[in-house]
Amino acid sequence: MDKLLRQRWAKPVVFALCLLPLAWLAGRALTDGLGANPIEAAVRFLGDWALRFLLIALAVTPVRQIFGWPGLARFRRMLGLFAFFYVVVHLSSYIGLDQFFDWPSIGREIVKRRYITIGMAAVVLLLPLAVTSTNAMVRRLGGRRWRNLHRLVYLIGPLGVTHHWMMVKKDLTEPMIHAAILAALLGWRVLAARKAARHNGGTTAAKPESACAAQSRSSS
Repeated sequence: MDKLLRQRWAKPVVFALCLLPLAWLAGRALTDGLGANPIEAAVRFLGDWALRFLLIALAVTPVRQIFGWPGLARFRRMLGLFAFFYVVVHLSSYIGLDQFFDWPSIGREIVKRRYITIGMAAVVLLLPLAVTSTNAMVRRLGGRRWRNLHRLVYLIGPLGVTHHWMMVKKDLTEPMIHAAILAALLGWRVLAARKAARHNGGTTAAKPESACAAQSRSSS
C-alpha cells in the first residue's frame, strides 16, 4: 500500500476523489434530486462533507503510524485544505443561497442560534490554519510557533462536531458517529503523547501533526 501511495499519479487521483461529493451535489441539483428544500439540503450536505474531510485529515497521522504507511503523509495537507474548501463552500451557500446576502439577518442568526455561533467560531479558527499551510509559512513562522498555531485543529474538530450535533433535530446517529470518530482520533493522540513522554524520560511531550500540516516532507 505504501508503495502505491508514493506513486506520482496518487495525488491527482486523491484530488479527483475529493471533488466527487461536490460533483454528486451538482448532479442532484441539476436533476431536481435534492428534495423539497434543495437549498437547505445543499447547505447541510456541504457542511457534512467539510466535517468528514476534517476527520479524514485528522486520521492521516494515526493511520500512517499504525499501519506503517509513511507515504500517506503526502496527502495530509491536501485533505486539510479540502476540509477548508468545503467549509468555505458550505458557508458561501448559507450566505448566498439561504440568506441572500442579508447581512443584518445573518448577524442576528449568528447571535441567536448557538449552533451557528459555534460553526462561525470554527470557521474563524480554521482560516489561519489554511493561510499558513504552505512550506513558506512554516519557515516564516518557525516550526514551534507553526505547530502551536496548528494545534487549533484540536479545538476546531470538537466545535465542528458540536455544530453538527446541535443542528440535527431528529436522528442523531450521524453526529454520534462523527463524535465517536473524533474522540478516537484525539484519544489516540493523547496516548501517543504520553507514550512519547515516557520514552523520553517524561521531559518531552510528543508533537502531534495537525490536519492542515504543511511540513516539507508531506509535499513531495
